[in-house]
Amino acid sequence: MYVVKSPLSDENLKTVSEALQGALVDLIDLSLVAKQIHWNVVGPRFRSVHLQLDEVVSTARTHSDTVAERAAALGVSPDGRAATVAVGSGIGVTPEGWVDDAAAVSALVDALGAVIARMRERIAATEEPDPVTQDIIITITADLEKHHWMFQAANG
Repeated sequence: MYVVKSPLSDENLKTVSEALQGALVDLIDLSLVAKQIHWNVVGPRFRSVHLQLDEVVSTARTHSDTVAERAAALGVSPDGRAATVAVGSGIGVTPEGWVDDAAAVSALVDALGAVIARMRERIAATEEPDPVTQDIIITITADLEKHHWMFQAANG
């Protein structure tokens, strides 16, 4: 059932909705991973890494809302349930327990790298069917790439 009628053709809507749903899942998981590590980071760089992780959480949460609202605007029901995120995320396993600051930074480099790679695939997939969605995904990717750079620089 569509409550909101999409301006896109059914074929284009399928492509775009898959890209948006995948982005939503990855962003929700990224926010959870960053927050989990945020709570458990230890070491001499605790404070700076702790605060940097909160910046990633804020970015991921803000963009997940944008993505979900774009899906809704196109007549697609966004699915951010825990089970959906657990099955669909491209992020690997998050370390459990206390995480040394260098390992925390490495874990975020890996998580961001995985999400960015998938976002770049979504940029390509949405170019023709919906440049508006593509623009949103480009903006998200740029923000994630900035975080990726900063975390990579933190471990030298």
